[in-house]
Amino acid sequence: MNETDIRKYAGLMQELGLTGLEITEDKRSVRLERNVPGAAAETIPVSVQGALPVPSGTDSGYISVKSSIVGVFYAAPAENAAPYVAVGDHVKKGQTLCIVEAMKLMNEITAEEEGILSEICVTPGQVVEFGTELFRIRRTEGRSA
Repeated sequence: MNETDIRKYAGLMQELGLTGLEITEDKRSVRLERNVPGAAAETIPVSVQGALPVPSGTDSGYISVKSSIVGVFYAAPAENAAPYVAVGDHVKKGQTLCIVEAMKLMNEITAEEEGILSEICVTPGQVVEFGTELFRIRRTEGRSA
């Protein structure tokens, strides 16, 4: 196995969101592993739509917006642009919160409910897994817009 093959497998791992891969060829074995910062401990089944609002088990006043795909988190549409949202912002249903890039495709993550953004849980450029909490939004039900 040569360096080109190893690089090909490493790229495949990133593309598929794998954290480990072991290959055995011609009585040689290579194990590749990578750390994924901010990986969620649990995953929740979801349709791939953009955001996954899940009320926190201990505090139903908050909505947890989780990534529905594996990719790279971006808080702004471009490197030098202002972020889509900031802590304290009032977000509306359908508003873009961030982008998760997966396989060169930019996927917008949108708010499923309106509320006040109380926490941004990841950093720009961070690799996120399916189910990684991206934002916490405080509900503002009963509020007229």
